[in-house]
Amino acid sequence: MKMVIHISAMVQDPVIAKVILDTGVAINVDRANIDATSGEIVLEVPADSCARVAHAFEREGASVSVLEHPIIRDDAECVHCGACISVCPVQVFSFVDDWSVAMDESKCIQCGTCVTACPHAALRVMSE
Repeated sequence: MKMVIHISAMVQDPVIAKVILDTGVAINVDRANIDATSGEIVLEVPADSCARVAHAFEREGASVSVLEHPIIRDDAECVHCGACISVCPVQVFSFVDDWSVAMDESKCIQCGTCVTACPHAALRVMSE
């Protein structure tokens, strides 16, 4: 399961390391955007440990949102052209037997490349 962690500048400690040590859960960082004032980190966490990891981050002063759908497709706009397939670095998109485009949201790292490539603006990345 993926979650978004928002960290403010007030958090000075190595939060991710603390949470891993406190929970014993292996966490995969999919994407991070951190600057001098705040940060946003997209993490992949085993589904059965999601609540425990979220609470550990909250104890460290971070806010947590679970990403149920990291990428949203507007089916009314999608023409199944496949532009997203060719640019996605983690193969979220693929053609199926009827040549329509299928999505495997569990692979999405929210890089936004597909959003930029889509000629019909049928895709958007969710941050919360």
